[in-house]
Amino acid sequence: MGALPYKTNGNFIKTGALPAKRNFTSCVMRRSSLFVIKEHDYLRKLNFYYIDLKYIRDLSNADDNVMSISPQRGKENRPFVGVVVLLNGRHYCIPLTSPKPKFQNKKSQVDFIKIFDDSKKNEDGTSKLIGVLNINNMIPVIDSVIQKVDLTIHKNDAVEIKNHKELMQKQLKWCRDHADTIENRANKVYDLVTNKPDKNRNLVKRSSKFAELEKIADKFLKK
Repeated sequence: MGALPYKTNGNFIKTGALPAKRNFTSCVMRRSSLFVIKEHDYLRKLNFYYIDLKYIRDLSNADDNVMSISPQRGKENRPFVGVVVLLNGRHYCIPLTSPKPKFQNKKSQVDFIKIFDDSKKNEDGTSKLIGVLNINNMIPVIDSVIQKVDLTIHKNDAVEIKNHKELMQKQLKWCRDHADTIENRANKVYDLVTNKPDKNRNLVKRSSKFAELEKIADKFLKK
């Protein structure tokens, strides 16, 4: 109890401490008013979800723009978490990554959203950056490969676990407060990449191959 769960080799396990210097990616699910689909518990409001690593490997083998979990790169135990929205009748997971210095001065754009903690300020008075959403790297997901992240803080949580859960709670609150923006940006990126690739070559180059990944998701669904 109290440990933060993550997946490895397609299975969920629990760990009492977070891997050192790991970048955690995160995912939120939201019901879209643009599509009529069967009601599921996870669609009632945004949440973070872990994504099955075996599924991620299948996608990354087909597309270099899918975030790597390659053992050769020392990332085989990295949790893949994200925000899930509904696009073209499918659920897509938008990776949420931890803040890095290089993101500080990078401007938000159609496929890149910065997440801030307005309760904490930098020396220049700007809000503290606590994460980013990489919309261009979003991937299609199905029910069987996602599991909700438990952000409940337990009294026996290690300090590092407690701090990480508190950070994820702040990230999730921001995502919920800006759910419409996230969904609109995701729909726009999907449309530009799939329907207008010739006019958006740079965006297409850095984005996931949505159509190809959807085929893999369909095959996974039949297993």
